[in-house]
Amino acid sequence: MAKKTKSRSAAQTAVKKRSGAKPAARSSARKAVKSKARTTTAKSSVKKPARPKQRIAISHHREEDFKADGLRAYAKYRDLGIAAASHGLAQAHVIRLQGPCDPAEVSKLHFHAVDFQMVYVLKGWVKTYMDGQGETLMKEGSAWTQPPKIKHMILDYSDDVELLEVILPAEFKTVELKA
Repeated sequence: MAKKTKSRSAAQTAVKKRSGAKPAARSSARKAVKSKARTTTAKSSVKKPARPKQRIAISHHREEDFKADGLRAYAKYRDLGIAAASHGLAQAHVIRLQGPCDPAEVSKLHFHAVDFQMVYVLKGWVKTYMDGQGETLMKEGSAWTQPPKIKHMILDYSDDVELLEVILPAEFKTVELKA
């Protein structure tokens, strides 16, 4: 007994007839989806101004590169050259907090108007307070991010603490708050 097989298009026509779907309706639905995709693509193709090309930044450890010219008087900063190489997109530096810790000087609630901030403990330890997180002891190998404008402060630190900090953008505003 011979088996009858329908071609693919004949089978699709039979399904359309059974389901009552009209070919024209499907065609206009496809056109609407394609049109919407083109509109979305057109909107997303609006070009932002081109950023200057980033350069390579290499920084080797030298004691004389630690300067007391940063945000805090009780810290020395070693700039890693990221701000210059990225044309202000980001900055990175190694921070040495000068011991012994004086809570009256360091424990000031503040926030930074940044897009991104990450800190990694290279040596020693630091105790921080972050709004919504509370007090946290960060030790060598610990890392954390601070969301934009999160209220925070340093509570205490070891005499040998060194931190790696990465911030976007390189230039930002710091606002000290009343406790």
